[in-house]
Amino acid sequence: MPDLLIELFSEEIPARMQTRAADDLKKLVTDGLVEAGLTYAGAAAFSTPRRLAMSLDGLSAESKATREERKGPKVGAPDKAIDGFLRGAGVTREDLEIRDDKKGQVYFAVIEKPGRLAADIIAEVLEKTIRNFPWPKSMRWGDGPLKWVRPLHSIICILSDEAGAQVVPVDIDGIASGDSTRGHRFLAPDAFSVTGFDDYEAKLKRAHVILRADERAELIWHDATNQAFALGLEVVEDRGLLAEVAGLVEWPVVLLGQIADDFLGLPPEVLQTSMKEHQKFFSVRNPKTNRIERFVTVANMETADHGATILAGNQKVLFARLADAKFFWENDLRVAKAGMDPWLDSLSNVTFHNKLGSQKDRIERIAALAREIAPAVGADPELAEQAARVAKADLSSEMVYEFPELQGLMGRYYATEAGLDTSVAAACQEHYSPLGPSDDVPTAPVSVAVALADKIDTLTGFWAIDEKPTGSKDPFALRRAALGVIRLVLENNVTLSLLDAMSNQYMREVRPNMGDGWTCFAEVWQRTTDASIDVDGERRNVFWEERSLALGSNLLSFFHDRLKVFLKDKGIRHDIIDACIAMDGDDNLTLLVKRAEALAETLATDDGENLIQGFKRANNILTQAEEKDGVEYSYGADIKFAEDDVEKALFAALDAADAKIAPAMAAEDFSTAMAAMAAIRPAVDAFFTDVQVNADSQVLRRNRLNLLSRIRNLCLSVADLTKIDG
Repeated sequence: MPDLLIELFSEEIPARMQTRAADDLKKLVTDGLVEAGLTYAGAAAFSTPRRLAMSLDGLSAESKATREERKGPKVGAPDKAIDGFLRGAGVTREDLEIRDDKKGQVYFAVIEKPGRLAADIIAEVLEKTIRNFPWPKSMRWGDGPLKWVRPLHSIICILSDEAGAQVVPVDIDGIASGDSTRGHRFLAPDAFSVTGFDDYEAKLKRAHVILRADERAELIWHDATNQAFALGLEVVEDRGLLAEVAGLVEWPVVLLGQIADDFLGLPPEVLQTSMKEHQKFFSVRNPKTNRIERFVTVANMETADHGATILAGNQKVLFARLADAKFFWENDLRVAKAGMDPWLDSLSNVTFHNKLGSQKDRIERIAALAREIAPAVGADPELAEQAARVAKADLSSEMVYEFPELQGLMGRYYATEAGLDTSVAAACQEHYSPLGPSDDVPTAPVSVAVALADKIDTLTGFWAIDEKPTGSKDPFALRRAALGVIRLVLENNVTLSLLDAMSNQYMREVRPNMGDGWTCFAEVWQRTTDASIDVDGERRNVFWEERSLALGSNLLSFFHDRLKVFLKDKGIRHDIIDACIAMDGDDNLTLLVKRAEALAETLATDDGENLIQGFKRANNILTQAEEKDGVEYSYGADIKFAEDDVEKALFAALDAADAKIAPAMAAEDFSTAMAAMAAIRPAVDAFFTDVQVNADSQVLRRNRLNLLSRIRNLCLSVADLTKIDG
């Protein structure tokens, strides 16, 4: 069985596109070959800055012949129907057969396809792949219609077996396939021919081209770390940068450069960011001082002076960049040490959203809310408010303007230089977190207070102006903000009423920013928390009261939806969460999750699982009786009417459970409450086995229905078990 080698040789392919392009090449070619009837044993794809390549092992030499019978319309059917069938089957009317069927005579088409040689199929598949390749961006050159990421120079397409190698003829707008390629642009520019993949890879390496991206990355990292280790230093790990640099060179040569003493006083993150973003340099750190003292650059060629000229040129460009960074840093320090007031004042001219005011307006709201949240998270209110006021000051700094990715981090440096408390400085950096599901959650109380206030302000603000996420669209990252609130609350075990926090946030002096719409939304939250408010001396009409309830429940439902997704990964079912959401206090996420965890743990036991069945049976019987009788059986069960010992045992079990559940729920000890609820299961099972609820005696029947009501009420006091599936 032959092997296949394909190479598409072009001008430099952007590093960010190479890995995806190699995967696309493999998928398109293999899918096309399999669809045409060929099989193969294995496939692999590769990329360098100037080529995409793939190899297939054990390719079948030809496709098998196929025979297909396709049933068509009835004899005598309209010509349009018959012509459509002929087009679909790819046959003529003379090729049709007439056969008897249950409903009369019908046309049949017998479609026979002979086997085809692999070379013919490969040529078709490769041409289709090249002409329809899914580059994110592509270009045309010359007069031809072909599009490629960069001008395509040559194509290798070789089938090889024991008998030798055969070029599969393919012609793409004058670019004919062959068996030759070129090596490194400067070190080995001459063409050479190959006979198969092993020969291809070996000759490329002799021509100063390492075909495999992972091999190039490993070589870069090995040489960089060894050179740094020899000087007692360490390379700052950056896997993303390593992959990118491996896509920029075909023959990596690692060079270690030095940073001038003038720049060693810059924060290490500034040096690292500047070198990575502008020059694609790796940072080299002194582990004793944590300073960035050197850098690693990767050249694409060997030189007679061992890279000295390349290194000198890179250092010249780098020092110019770092001189700018030093200028920004020194200017920013002067402002920070003076108190950062100019930065805060300038934020009044920066619009956060045209319906939500300026950044300074938003800071005032966040500061007030952070102060109120502080006691719930164990933070000092004064420090929380102070941190919220300066947390976004660095947005006006020159350094963050140049490197936006340093926002927050630079705020920490500036707050420290301003002499602020260390917890305030930490909050400047940490209040943006968590930014995603894998990001760390702040644990310092001041940071938690500011982070919660920031995210709650974002959510309630955009809900107020009806800018909610829709489908896959979430331009303001509100889902991420909600998940951030959930993680901050749960991972720090914060007991907080979300409705109270949001209500208080929008009763602040913010009406001028939104006009009447803002005032109405302030009433939304005030109404939701059962508070009474007059606006401009008069009560709002019913329309706004109804709207307030809708908006309040809508945003809380949004939190609950995000919570379900979050807890699903922890193994808690949606119906269990729904059973807990239906209870009072559903805006206190910490208690809600504790209740859900306790319920999930209880339902995982035999007693808990069987109790659900007993509860549902009791609830069904009781509901049907109440509908039939037109009364509510919610009180009056008396043990003196109990005739059976099993019935008396259920009274005793319910009394014992009541005595434990009420104080446990008051103490928010959900595990104890759930365990007490599950403990009534044997008594409930025995009752339904031995006692007839709908007795002939109306006194007994009424007493037993009221007893079922006690079961229902006791279970519903812990969670709404009607929401549980099964």
